[in-house]
Amino acid sequence: MDLKARLRHLADQVREHRHRYYVLDQPVLSDAEYDALERELRSLEAAHPELADPNSPTRRVGAPPLESFAKARHRTPMLSLDNAYSEDELREWEQRMVRQLSIDPGQRERWTGEPGTALTYAAELKVDGLSLSLRYEGGELVQAVTRGDGETGEDVTENARTIADIPVRIPDQGEVEIRGEVFLSRRRWEELNVQRDAAGEARFANPRNAASGTMKLLDSREVARRALSFLPWQRVGAEDHAAAMEGLEAWGFGRMPSHARGDLDAVWRFIEAQAEARLKLPFDTDGVVLKVKDLALQQRLGATDRVPRWAIAFKFPATQVTTRVLGITWQVGRTGKLTPVAELEACEVAGSTVRRATLHNADELGRLKLRVGQRVFVEKGGEVIPKVVAVVPGEPEDLPLPEIPMACPVCSGAVGKDDDAEVAIRCLNPECPAKLEARLQHFASRVALDIEGLGEALVVQLQAGGRFQQPWDVFSLLEDPRQGLAYLAGLERMGEKSAQNVLAALEAARTKPLWRWIHAFGIPFVGSRTAELLAEAAPSLEQLWALPEEKLQAVEEVGPKVSASIRAFAALHPDLPQRLAGLGIRPEAPKPRDLGGLPLSGEVAVVTGTLPTLGREEAEALLKTLGAKVTGSVSAKTTVLVAGEKAGSKLDKAQALGIPVRDEGWLLGLGPR
Repeated sequence: MDLKARLRHLADQVREHRHRYYVLDQPVLSDAEYDALERELRSLEAAHPELADPNSPTRRVGAPPLESFAKARHRTPMLSLDNAYSEDELREWEQRMVRQLSIDPGQRERWTGEPGTALTYAAELKVDGLSLSLRYEGGELVQAVTRGDGETGEDVTENARTIADIPVRIPDQGEVEIRGEVFLSRRRWEELNVQRDAAGEARFANPRNAASGTMKLLDSREVARRALSFLPWQRVGAEDHAAAMEGLEAWGFGRMPSHARGDLDAVWRFIEAQAEARLKLPFDTDGVVLKVKDLALQQRLGATDRVPRWAIAFKFPATQVTTRVLGITWQVGRTGKLTPVAELEACEVAGSTVRRATLHNADELGRLKLRVGQRVFVEKGGEVIPKVVAVVPGEPEDLPLPEIPMACPVCSGAVGKDDDAEVAIRCLNPECPAKLEARLQHFASRVALDIEGLGEALVVQLQAGGRFQQPWDVFSLLEDPRQGLAYLAGLERMGEKSAQNVLAALEAARTKPLWRWIHAFGIPFVGSRTAELLAEAAPSLEQLWALPEEKLQAVEEVGPKVSASIRAFAALHPDLPQRLAGLGIRPEAPKPRDLGGLPLSGEVAVVTGTLPTLGREEAEALLKTLGAKVTGSVSAKTTVLVAGEKAGSKLDKAQALGIPVRDEGWLLGLGPR
């Protein structure tokens, strides 16, 4: 098509997808795909202004309000933000401001860029939700309006009153306008989807869609039941943004868990740190918003008809995209569990190319109502393995349904469930080669024995060779090192040097900590934390195998189900301690901890929620150094809960059990000074 037709086509596409996003709450494109459309349209309009449509959607923000709500006009336009995707784009944005402040002939006092006058910014996480403007008069909340098209939004005051994070009264400051984001926590989103599955309703593709759809419900009682949250990101007209945010917190509003203040170098360091840290937050974020701190400079920089020149959103790589399902295959794990995997059209998710995504189990297939050929939302987020979260609305339903396997796809053995309550289907053949391959991969993985060089490609060859029946049999290569070297070096893509490195890694693994060995066995329900606790209770494999049932269940986090799994594994491999000893394996026993005199000696602690400055692992490490035993779940044995924001069900359970709840300040006060 010619250039003019391309511009018209892009404009129509942007209008259509904005309507789906803002009005229908049924987007069929990911944020990244939509951004690409809008960026192309803006780029072509900038290069060919003579062809630009004066009514182009790039000159508007959002979409018109719904007819079912009263319309309300914003007293100050609620503009959108330009996006940046790299450090270079941020620096180009800064240079545009520098040029404008330096050469504007209408200004007597010009910003020169000299030392001491550099631009400084307030930077905060960009919460992925629905933008909302709150107006207070005489300290009372009188109106809440959605962004709408930037000029006019929807009056959703009654719905806003149901949100706990929005105070209905603040100190009387005259007329105050506060803007922020309505959002849904990921935990609450998952709970809502479980409810919708049970009711046979379509899932929310992501928390943002759920929050937006909820705010547009006409029944505020249903809005209250969905438990939305709100975080402010601006007090309109405030001269000092940082001071304004602190003031809002004092009035009862929530506060962003992470922020930065400083020049662009400092802000960029903050952005780099948040790329991974944000994935551990209880809510979704898709970027960082940068704002010039000085109100006078904001006013001098002004705005276009669409965006302020003094603010920009840095966007992280998309953690959710849409793509098409080409087929469904079934993988067999180390315990025999059959996991359906969606084979996808290649797509970019969180900076990497994705062609496969987990579907978890057969029940999940049913809940998704997924068919081969449909377009789906694929998410990576905090997960290492991408997953399918929902089918794109409007996809055809007359496509073929996936078939549930009646036999193991690898060994053709029988499949079934361990008990009626289990969701997973498992291969029941104890000699299934797929099980050995998966067990050996786990055995050598970083979270277990961390045997460098023993990666997936080599594991596949070792399993195919039929020489090893159990993962630990690979250590037999060390019984005659020359033969072991020759065997490994003869494998594809190995060579003598690579083979030597693998043998050296096996030698080093012989004396690795006992908890790593326990975890490496792949005992169902025994993760790394439980393995550590077991190693402390029984500092050798012989002692663990001989541990009586009552003492086994006395170990923290070991209940009847975990205990039964350990006992079943030991019964299946009764001579394993002796077998490992014969292979020269001497796991290192945990060193006794001298907890005498430590402030938290004898305490059993759990960490939950988002702490102001400490990450979860940092807080747990500090608790351990102070003498506490740290566990992952609240029980009657727990003696203290360290809780941050959005603590959730663990806080509820601790309060119900009467367990003391402490904050980060208490923990830091006990630490080294």
